[in-house]
Amino acid sequence: MRSLKKNLKRVNIYPPYLGAGISVKSANEEFTKITVQMKMHWYNRNFVRTHFGGSLYSMCDPFYMFILIENLGKEYIVWDKSASIKFKKPGEGTVTATFEIEKDKIAEIKTFIDTNGKGDFTFSTSIFNEKNEVIAEVEKVVYVRKKDFVFPSKENL
Repeated sequence: MRSLKKNLKRVNIYPPYLGAGISVKSANEEFTKITVQMKMHWYNRNFVRTHFGGSLYSMCDPFYMFILIENLGKEYIVWDKSASIKFKKPGEGTVTATFEIEKDKIAEIKTFIDTNGKGDFTFSTSIFNEKNEVIAEVEKVVYVRKKDFVFPSKENL
Protein backbone atom coordinates (compact mmCIF):
# COMPACT_ATOMS: atom_id res chain seq x y z
CA MET A 1 0.00 0.00 0.00
CA ARG A 2 1.32 3.42 -0.89
CA SER A 3 1.71 5.94 1.85
CA LEU A 4 -1.29 8.26 2.04
CA LYS A 5 0.95 10.89 3.60
CA LYS A 6 3.14 10.98 0.50
CA ASN A 7 0.20 10.92 -1.92
CA LEU A 8 -2.37 13.16 -0.19
CA LYS A 9 -2.03 15.95 -2.75
CA ARG A 10 -3.25 13.47 -5.39
CA VAL A 11 -6.66 13.77 -3.76
CA ASN A 12 -6.79 17.22 -5.38
CA ILE A 13 -6.97 15.63 -8.84
CA TYR A 14 -9.48 12.93 -7.85
CA PRO A 15 -12.33 13.70 -10.30
CA PRO A 16 -15.16 14.16 -7.75
CA TYR A 17 -12.98 16.54 -5.72
CA LEU A 18 -11.60 18.35 -8.74
CA GLY A 19 -15.12 18.79 -10.08
CA ALA A 20 -16.43 20.12 -6.77
CA GLY A 21 -13.53 22.53 -6.24
CA ILE A 22 -12.32 20.66 -3.14
CA SER A 23 -8.61 20.67 -2.31
CA VAL A 24 -6.33 19.50 0.46
CA LYS A 25 -4.55 22.55 1.84
CA SER A 26 -2.27 20.98 4.45
CA ALA A 27 -1.39 17.99 6.60
CA ASN A 28 0.92 18.03 9.58
CA GLU A 29 4.14 16.01 9.69
CA GLU A 30 2.61 13.33 11.96
CA PHE A 31 -0.35 12.99 9.58
CA THR A 32 -2.80 13.47 12.42
CA LYS A 33 -4.31 16.72 11.11
CA ILE A 34 -5.56 17.52 7.60
CA THR A 35 -7.13 20.78 6.41
CA VAL A 36 -9.38 20.84 3.33
CA GLN A 37 -11.08 23.73 1.57
CA MET A 38 -13.68 24.28 -1.11
CA LYS A 39 -13.90 27.48 -3.09
CA MET A 40 -17.21 28.68 -4.49
CA HIS A 41 -17.53 28.27 -8.25
CA TRP A 42 -20.43 28.46 -10.66
CA TYR A 43 -20.27 24.66 -11.00
CA ASN A 44 -20.47 23.78 -7.30
CA ARG A 45 -23.28 25.98 -6.07
CA ASN A 46 -26.93 25.16 -5.78
CA PHE A 47 -30.09 26.85 -7.02
CA VAL A 48 -29.95 29.51 -4.29
CA ARG A 49 -26.28 30.30 -5.05
CA THR A 50 -24.73 28.71 -1.95
CA HIS A 51 -22.52 25.62 -1.64
CA PHE A 52 -24.27 22.41 -2.64
CA GLY A 53 -24.83 20.31 0.50
CA GLY A 54 -23.51 17.16 -1.16
CA SER A 55 -20.22 18.90 -1.92
CA LEU A 56 -19.98 20.11 1.69
CA TYR A 57 -20.37 16.53 2.88
CA SER A 58 -18.03 15.20 0.19
CA MET A 59 -15.21 17.47 1.36
CA CYS A 60 -15.42 15.72 4.75
CA ASP A 61 -15.73 12.15 3.57
CA PRO A 62 -12.45 10.21 3.76
CA PHE A 63 -10.08 12.16 5.99
CA TYR A 64 -10.57 10.54 9.41
CA MET A 65 -10.27 7.19 7.65
CA PHE A 66 -7.05 8.37 5.94
CA ILE A 67 -5.53 9.48 9.26
CA LEU A 68 -6.26 6.11 10.88
CA ILE A 69 -5.07 4.06 7.89
CA GLU A 70 -1.75 5.89 7.85
CA ASN A 71 -1.20 5.85 11.62
CA LEU A 72 -2.42 2.33 12.48
CA GLY A 73 -0.60 0.53 9.70
CA LYS A 74 -1.15 -2.48 7.47
CA GLU A 75 -2.37 -4.82 10.22
CA TYR A 76 -5.69 -2.95 10.45
CA ILE A 77 -8.74 -2.55 8.22
CA VAL A 78 -10.30 0.92 8.37
CA TRP A 79 -13.63 1.84 6.74
CA ASP A 80 -15.99 4.77 6.90
CA LYS A 81 -19.17 3.34 8.40
CA SER A 82 -21.63 6.23 8.67
CA ALA A 83 -21.90 9.98 8.66
CA SER A 84 -24.25 12.83 9.37
CA ILE A 85 -24.16 16.50 8.55
CA LYS A 86 -26.10 19.32 10.19
CA PHE A 87 -26.31 22.51 8.18
CA LYS A 88 -26.17 25.62 10.36
CA LYS A 89 -26.17 28.42 7.80
CA PRO A 90 -25.68 28.83 4.04
CA GLY A 91 -22.16 28.16 2.81
CA GLU A 92 -20.76 30.98 0.71
CA GLY A 93 -17.26 31.82 -0.50
CA THR A 94 -14.38 29.55 0.48
CA VAL A 95 -15.20 27.02 3.20
CA THR A 96 -12.70 25.07 5.28
CA ALA A 97 -12.70 21.96 7.48
CA THR A 98 -9.95 20.47 9.60
CA PHE A 99 -9.79 16.80 10.56
CA GLU A 100 -7.63 15.85 13.53
CA ILE A 101 -7.08 12.78 15.66
CA GLU A 102 -4.56 13.31 18.44
CA LYS A 103 -1.71 10.78 18.76
CA ASP A 104 -3.03 9.78 22.21
CA LYS A 105 -6.45 8.99 20.73
CA ILE A 106 -4.85 6.93 17.94
CA ALA A 107 -2.91 4.98 20.60
CA GLU A 108 -6.18 4.45 22.53
CA ILE A 109 -7.89 3.14 19.40
CA LYS A 110 -4.97 0.81 18.67
CA THR A 111 -5.02 -0.58 22.23
CA PHE A 112 -8.80 -1.07 22.07
CA ILE A 113 -8.59 -2.91 18.74
CA ASP A 114 -5.62 -5.02 19.84
CA THR A 115 -7.69 -6.09 22.87
CA ASN A 116 -11.15 -6.40 21.31
CA GLY A 117 -10.46 -7.10 17.63
CA LYS A 118 -12.75 -4.42 16.22
CA GLY A 119 -14.68 -1.27 17.05
CA ASP A 120 -16.51 1.82 15.84
CA PHE A 121 -15.12 5.28 16.59
CA THR A 122 -16.90 8.61 16.24
CA PHE A 123 -15.24 11.86 15.18
CA SER A 124 -16.65 15.30 14.52
CA THR A 125 -15.61 18.49 12.82
CA SER A 126 -17.11 21.77 11.73
CA ILE A 127 -17.04 23.47 8.36
CA PHE A 128 -16.25 27.19 8.55
CA ASN A 129 -16.82 30.07 6.15
CA GLU A 130 -14.37 32.91 5.49
CA LYS A 131 -15.72 34.81 8.53
CA ASN A 132 -14.84 31.80 10.72
CA GLU A 133 -18.54 31.06 11.27
CA VAL A 134 -19.69 27.44 11.51
CA ILE A 135 -21.84 26.59 8.49
CA ALA A 136 -22.12 22.83 9.12
CA GLU A 137 -21.22 20.18 11.67
CA VAL A 138 -20.17 16.73 10.51
CA GLU A 139 -20.03 13.50 12.49
CA LYS A 140 -18.26 10.43 11.12
CA VAL A 141 -18.23 6.87 12.41
CA VAL A 142 -15.17 4.88 11.38
CA TYR A 143 -14.93 1.08 11.72
CA VAL A 144 -11.53 -0.42 12.58
CA ARG A 145 -10.52 -4.05 12.99
CA LYS A 146 -7.40 -6.16 13.09
CA LYS A 147 -6.91 -8.01 9.81
CA ASP A 148 -6.41 -11.26 11.70
CA PHE A 149 -9.55 -10.82 13.84
CA VAL A 150 -11.61 -14.03 13.86
CA PHE A 151 -15.34 -13.41 13.95
CA PRO A 152 -17.13 -15.70 16.42
CA SER A 153 -18.94 -18.59 14.79
CA LYS A 154 -22.73 -18.79 15.10
CA GLU A 155 -22.36 -21.96 17.16
CA ASN A 156 -20.41 -20.02 19.83
CA LEU A 157 -22.99 -17.26 20.23
